[in-house]
Amino acid sequence: MAVTIRDVAQRAGVGVATVSRVLNGTGYVKAETRERVLEAAAALGYVPSQLARGLVRHLSDTVGLVIPDITNPFFPLITRGVEDAASEAGYTVFLCNTDNDPALEAHDVQKLRERRVDGIIFVGTTERRESVDRLLADGIPVVVMDRQLGHADVDTVLVDNRRGALAACRHLIELGHRRIAHAAGHQSTRTGQDRHEGYREALEEAGIAYDPAAVVWGDFTYESGYRVGQVLLGRYPRPTAVFAGNDLIALGVIRAAEEAGLSVPNDLSVVGFDDIQMSAVVRPGLTTVRQPAREMGRLAMAMLLERITGKVSGPGRRHVFQPELIVRGTTRRREPLG
Repeated sequence: MAVTIRDVAQRAGVGVATVSRVLNGTGYVKAETRERVLEAAAALGYVPSQLARGLVRHLSDTVGLVIPDITNPFFPLITRGVEDAASEAGYTVFLCNTDNDPALEAHDVQKLRERRVDGIIFVGTTERRESVDRLLADGIPVVVMDRQLGHADVDTVLVDNRRGALAACRHLIELGHRRIAHAAGHQSTRTGQDRHEGYREALEEAGIAYDPAAVVWGDFTYESGYRVGQVLLGRYPRPTAVFAGNDLIALGVIRAAEEAGLSVPNDLSVVGFDDIQMSAVVRPGLTTVRQPAREMGRLAMAMLLERITGKVSGPGRRHVFQPELIVRGTTRRREPLG
């Protein structure tokens, strides 16, 4: 049977309350009594119950992390950053993958509430605020990542998606491309919308007419990139370059191009977004926009801990990371015709 605090008290010849004060570092206990309690606990191999200690402190030392798609390599990088920071602070992370399903997202958030987690890092399936509103109503601290809910009471960590898209498309324009298509991500997310805005802004500043037919919306998956790529490459005139909403979409577009008998980058230049590990491994390496996912996860956890411990209160804070264009082998200069 597990050793209890009563066993320690009996061996040390003191009351349970005295053992509790010694083990939790609260209240005054004579040095000789403290030493006797610690020796008794060590001799019996007593391990304090994390749950019991949490009930006393009204904290569970656990947090929730809600993400939309664990198969997207961007989100495991965020998870790694969150878990690194959580582990250093003595916290356990409950991971919930919603599969981009709003109903499953609501279910997972409810389960985390029932587990009485101390806070939640939330990457929503869409920009809907219902789940976050429920958490705030319960007094549960929340940090939103990779989404913009426009909620004044919530801390937010994200990258400047518009600027990243702008840099990607400027790169293609500087290489001489004028027929640039956009294999877009999920239209219901601010992430997808901001990257589309950056694409459109780059065209406009270069004097290139925006063509709605050159934009096809899908979602942030490889399969979507493949389907969207087939659509875009089947149109006339065919684009000479594609800016993809993320790296998985870009890899799907490249597959569609190869099946159509096109060479990347000789016939088609492709730029992604995220800089997942696979982007540097494939050949040719994928030109992409890097966002520091692991660092973003660490910062989100640090901000959440500040809310949990009461070090920070008041209006929500907003931290925007700056993206970086990483040029690899899927883009090249467009040779003039004729």
